[in-house]
Amino acid sequence: MNNEPIYNLLNTIDYPEDLRKLNVEQLPEVCNELRQDIIKELSCNPGHFAASLGTVELTVALHYIYNTPYDRIVWDVGHQAYGHKILTGRREAFFTNRKLGGIRPFPSPEESEYDTFTCGHASNSISAALGMAVAASKKGEKDRRVVAILGDGSMSGGLAFEGLNNTSTTSNNLLIILNDNDMAIDRSVGGMKQYLFNLTTSNRYNQLRFKASRLLFKLGILNDERRKALIRFGNSLKSMAAQQQNIFEGMNIRYFGPIDGHDVKNLTRVLRDIKDLQGPKILHLHTVKGKGFAPAEKHATEWHAPGKFDPVTGERFIVNTVGIPPLYQDVFGNTLVELAEANSKIFGVTPAMPSGCSMNILMSKMPGRAFDVGIAEGHAVTFSGGMAKDGLLPFCNIYSSFMQRAYDNIIHDVAIQNLSVVFCLDRAGLVGEDGPTHHGAFDMAYLRPIPNLTIASPMDEHELRRLMYTAQLPDKGPFVLRYPRGRGVLVDWICPLEEIPVGKGRKLKDGNDLAVISIGPIGNKVASAISHAEAESGRDIAHYDLRFLKPLDEELLHEVGRNFSRVITVEDGVIQGGMGSAVLEFMSDHGYTPAIKRIGLPDRFVQHGTVTELYQLCGMDENSITKELLNQCALLPVTSKIKELTN
Repeated sequence: MNNEPIYNLLNTIDYPEDLRKLNVEQLPEVCNELRQDIIKELSCNPGHFAASLGTVELTVALHYIYNTPYDRIVWDVGHQAYGHKILTGRREAFFTNRKLGGIRPFPSPEESEYDTFTCGHASNSISAALGMAVAASKKGEKDRRVVAILGDGSMSGGLAFEGLNNTSTTSNNLLIILNDNDMAIDRSVGGMKQYLFNLTTSNRYNQLRFKASRLLFKLGILNDERRKALIRFGNSLKSMAAQQQNIFEGMNIRYFGPIDGHDVKNLTRVLRDIKDLQGPKILHLHTVKGKGFAPAEKHATEWHAPGKFDPVTGERFIVNTVGIPPLYQDVFGNTLVELAEANSKIFGVTPAMPSGCSMNILMSKMPGRAFDVGIAEGHAVTFSGGMAKDGLLPFCNIYSSFMQRAYDNIIHDVAIQNLSVVFCLDRAGLVGEDGPTHHGAFDMAYLRPIPNLTIASPMDEHELRRLMYTAQLPDKGPFVLRYPRGRGVLVDWICPLEEIPVGKGRKLKDGNDLAVISIGPIGNKVASAISHAEAESGRDIAHYDLRFLKPLDEELLHEVGRNFSRVITVEDGVIQGGMGSAVLEFMSDHGYTPAIKRIGLPDRFVQHGTVTELYQLCGMDENSITKELLNQCALLPVTSKIKELTN
């Protein structure tokens, strides 16, 4: 970048091997320079800010002690890994972070050998790292160490506990580092938060026990089975003395900590001391999200992804939103309050994203009517199912890509029983800079086969409000609403709440030559593209808003099948199994034979970039849709236009 400040130590580090040439006394300065570099870079190129500031010392210590990339460091969620990227050969390119064709938003093995595993969703690091540790053992790589890093928020996810359970019963030397900052994106919630806050153990005790066990192993007095028995006995004594039970050592996993995660010299010492200890281990760190930047320390949620800001003053550059359409999430949040005020059965549920999905509006106005269940999507769905079974009406808001983690729960715990749960899939479709782990690409395809589900996608804010109203009416069963990240199209978004008949689409525009069927907000791009294509081609193009993916509007589709030889479907989701596939199936089942061109996300994982750039990349922007309309018009017989002129 231009005007690059001079960092005395950071400028000497291209890769971790350079870092390891320094002495321990120099590491605090490395941490200071790395933190300042992250602040500088993200002030002008926004990304996930506070989490990476909180792991600076941990990142430096890990790459200093461990022989990366041979030793495996497995990050849980990539929000905390910016320092890792800078220290592993990507500092010069870091200004391209999250940009189209640039550095990926999260660690990816496709980008660097130092990125050992894909991370985007939370709670997977223990399971992945355990698999690597077992692989190293089976391959005879006795000198390869494996470290899993996860936050206290991720510990609420069921997958983390599944990984812990298997770690405790599988022969391995895995080190799990618990980065405890009392935060997920919003504040961590639940019993695990309180447990981690209260958990204490003696560093002196751990050091003494480690030295004694190593000596006893060398003397042949101690073996693995005896070690486990002693751990259980020691845990009992500590529980009596401290009047508490250490859940980790209760699972035969050695526990160290908690220690200050920002004391890099002590952290390197502890890591060096426990690196060669046999058996699974947990190192518990206390860190501060946003460490080293006062505004982020004070308001970590706001500084999770703050946008552009002044790196000196901390002033955030907030976009003026006066006179522009609202965020879909805010339309949801305000409408939910309106519905809840009129319907006492309505409750809100979200897995750790109340501010991200605007459930915080209901939480603020009706504190007892909304639940943040932590990073636990499967639990959020089944919890909602339990509420619905006994007469409540939960609105369960989960980002589309995160709902993938609760697929079985939707089927087993809601759909089979036909329970009235309203699933609100925020961030449906392309989400932009967070990339393939966060794109809501698959929801229509993976939900469409499930019986009893109603699946709808509003074209604009008015439609979202009316569909939310419809979903909470009696006897609607499980109801899915999908809507995108970002802003809608209506400045005047408030409208009367009216029922929309389930399974009924809309004909937005008559036409005789070509039919376009769209679903969701991309229909607004389609409408504009149709205007341009008609003006250029002289053709008459019909536009249908399908509204409901399930049940399909059969009357609408019969009309299209009878009257059109060419049909285009447009959706912000994968074309494999999505809305276009549903239309193809309907036409085939009923003997219609129009030529159907499907527009949607291709059969590949779409990279990161702005939503506008990604639409262009996938041929789903307004210009691309216009070109396809013109291509299809050119294939129509000339008689079609002659017929129109003679009528």
